[in-house]
Amino acid sequence: MTEDFKFRFRRGAQGLAANLRAGAHSLEEAPAHGIQIYKNIWLALPESGLHWKDTAWLAFGVSLNAPALSRLRPEGSLIRVTALTYPLSDYRAEVAALAMDGWLHARFALKRPGASVGYDATRDQYTFAWGDITDPFSDPPTE
Repeated sequence: MTEDFKFRFRRGAQGLAANLRAGAHSLEEAPAHGIQIYKNIWLALPESGLHWKDTAWLAFGVSLNAPALSRLRPEGSLIRVTALTYPLSDYRAEVAALAMDGWLHARFALKRPGASVGYDATRDQYTFAWGDITDPFSDPPTE
């Protein structure tokens, strides 16, 4: 079943927004054109494709919740995104992760990982937090 989620963040005249349409399906086998996020958790993108940054941040949004989702659905899950749009708003690709996080929490009873956005008016910029993760796309050094 496909469900819509609308992420909205407004601070005065500033704002971020994304509309996400996605569905969660039992994983019967690894999809031919999917992205493995964690063990038995997969992400499938719209046939029309997405910008690479949106894809990376959507995958990160799933990864924030993937261990909990894997425990909740040990048979596996395929998160199939059918649309990601940014209605009239400031564009930041990180919003894709927040939209996915919100969609997952609206769909499943999962503990929140601490993903959030704020606005620093003194610096006129958005600030993103990802719970325990400080640098989303960096691996820790190996010993």
